[in-house]
Amino acid sequence: MTSAASAIVKEITINSPAERIFAALVDPAQRVAWWGAPGKFQATHMESDLRPGGAWLMSGTGTGGLTFTLKGVYRTIDSPRLLEFTWLDDGQQNEPPTLVRFDLEEKDRTTTLVRLTHSGFTSETTRGRYQGWPWLLALLQAYVQNPSSN
Repeated sequence: MTSAASAIVKEITINSPAERIFAALVDPAQRVAWWGAPGKFQATHMESDLRPGGAWLMSGTGTGGLTFTLKGVYRTIDSPRLLEFTWLDDGQQNEPPTLVRFDLEEKDRTTTLVRLTHSGFTSETTRGRYQGWPWLLALLQAYVQNPSSN
C-alpha cells in the first residue's frame, strides 16, 4: 500500500487588496483573462455556480492546440479570505478529484499573502503534473497588479 503524495503549497505576496484577488479567482470573465499565456495554454471559457456545492468548469486550448477541461465543485467560499474547490482535469483518468485551496491574508489594504494548497494526490506521479502553480500565481499577480485589468 502506498501513501498519498504530499500537498503542493505555494505562496506569493501580491500588491493588491484581498477583495481584488478573490474577484479574479471567482469571476469567470476575469479568470479567463489571466489563466494562460500565448503559445502555452489559454482558458477560453468558464462557468461558475459560486456557492458551496456549486459546480465550476473551465475549458481552453493547451500546447499544440489540444483542448483541456477542468472542473470541480466549490467546497468553501469565505470572500475575500478563503476559496476551496475540488479539481478534476481531463487528464486525470480514473483518479479522484483533488482539492485546491486559496487562503488570502491581507497584510494591509494594498498587500495580500496568497497561499495555494493543492492536496489529495494519490501518487507522486499525479502530483508531478501540477508543478505549474508558481507560474499561474505569477500570472494572477500580474493581472491584479495591472490597473487596466481592474
